[in-house]
Amino acid sequence: VSGKINSEYQENGVFISPMAPSPGEKVKLIYDGLLAKSGATEVYAHVGFGYKWENQAYYKMSKAKAGFETSIPVIKADTMNVCFKDADNNWDNNSGKNYSFDVLP
Repeated sequence: VSGKINSEYQENGVFISPMAPSPGEKVKLIYDGLLAKSGATEVYAHVGFGYKWENQAYYKMSKAKAGFETSIPVIKADTMNVCFKDADNNWDNNSGKNYSFDVLP
């Protein structure tokens, strides 16, 4: 299942490294999706953990060759949920499903 999810996200221009992060690590998040392809000059990653989106934070992403990227601290072992917004408040939330990554203890 995990491989299918990751390839689906790659088709949307969303990549993380490492693919299976642990608490205390930082993940590199790369975004070259809908907002980047629509000419966004600024992109922010909105991140939260678990069903209730705990520890929510916005991370400004830097323009890079592969789109936009940032480094995100992994707070806890739970699902890390991510969606993206641009400076004009347009969102990419994977058609309402968000981008979710399992954080292993």
